[in-house]
Amino acid sequence: MEQQDLDRLIREKEGALSLAFPALMRKVYVWMTLALIITGVTAYGVAHSEVLMQSVYESRGIFWALLLAELGLVYGISRFIDRLSLTTATLLFILYSALNGATLSVIFLVYSADVITKVFFITAGTFGVMAAFGYFTKADLTGLGKLLIMALVGLIIASLVNLLLLKSSSFDLILSYIGVLVFVGLTAYDSQKIKRMLAQAEDMGEGAQKTALMGSLTLYLDFINLFLYLLRIFGRER
Repeated sequence: MEQQDLDRLIREKEGALSLAFPALMRKVYVWMTLALIITGVTAYGVAHSEVLMQSVYESRGIFWALLLAELGLVYGISRFIDRLSLTTATLLFILYSALNGATLSVIFLVYSADVITKVFFITAGTFGVMAAFGYFTKADLTGLGKLLIMALVGLIIASLVNLLLLKSSSFDLILSYIGVLVFVGLTAYDSQKIKRMLAQAEDMGEGAQKTALMGSLTLYLDFINLFLYLLRIFGRER
């Protein structure tokens, strides 16, 4: 066999989708959807409970404890996923979704239910289009992903500066538009990255399923952040 033919066969093998791939991709979106449902139900429940709202937002200690717990869970799942069992990692993801819902319940006090609903569907449509683009495009989005991650770091720093020092509503609006662009791009990039990671999975083993779970967490974060930035742009205060 000539070297050229051998190289072609290797490329075809590397590019082939495994039999487990469709099931793993379904798991990614099923887990992400369930996490969004948990977040939404929790946020709605907390927002419509006077006792819970007072507990969460009138006590700085509880509110900051929730935020730190969220950060700790995301870091723990991402950093130690290889050491965790699939069941434990899934339960931690569920817990994170619920805690995130508790902290996001404040949006029901700031924006009307109609606005939240409309922005949710805008987010879902935008997310779906960009996820599909990332999945089907033949272009390599790796370089774009690196730029978007750097832009995200800059966005976080700029947001903190505006929150603590500038306190400019105009600058906040600009940052919101930038945030939408960043997470629109990250949705496409992450979708492609997840597809590539799962495409070569040989079976539905725990390792492959944990990779799918991490993909779900990544896309969940993309969706939530895109939703929040769009809400800041289109939302009307009550």
